[in-house]
Amino acid sequence: MTKFALILAAGKSTRMGICKTSLSWGAGRNLLTYQQEQWLSIGFTPVVVLGSHNIDRQKDCLVGSLTVINPHSHAGKTTSILAGLEHIPPNFETLAISAVDQPREAGIYQQLLQAHQDNSALITAPVYQNKMGHPILFAHQMRSHLANIREETLGLRQIIQEFYGAINKVAFDDPAVLLDINTPEEYGARGQGTGDR
Repeated sequence: MTKFALILAAGKSTRMGICKTSLSWGAGRNLLTYQQEQWLSIGFTPVVVLGSHNIDRQKDCLVGSLTVINPHSHAGKTTSILAGLEHIPPNFETLAISAVDQPREAGIYQQLLQAHQDNSALITAPVYQNKMGHPILFAHQMRSHLANIREETLGLRQIIQEFYGAINKVAFDDPAVLLDINTPEEYGARGQGTGDR
């Protein structure tokens, strides 16, 4: 049984104005390498989904990770989830879905994984002040549901709505679980990506 983390990195970064995968995040790292390092450190295999427009970022994919190119990324985030899912074995133990612009320290991932395993949960998500954050962890029983998501039916949100009552919600006292970097202002507010709070 294995653990995988889908890192969605195929967006056009329109609001940021520069490919978010290349943004500096910590000493000698960018957002993409940082995310992979955190997942690798707790035993997950990162599956990085890039688009045709940023295929050159494969050079930032670390040993131990997998790279998937989604030629249909313009059609929405759902297509990237489906593209990544094709490269994940059906008997996975845990699948985490995160985005490259949602960096988290490994401790957050570890806490979520522990809660996920302790509760034998179908879905586990972090919560800060009653707001659900990311990443979201899925048990292998959810694979068929994930494989059937469609952009026109809200993608991943459809599963969250359908299984909301079954979600193992893990409370954090750290707003980092809600962090989503979409604009230069949001990036700058994080100390220009030093990873410091």
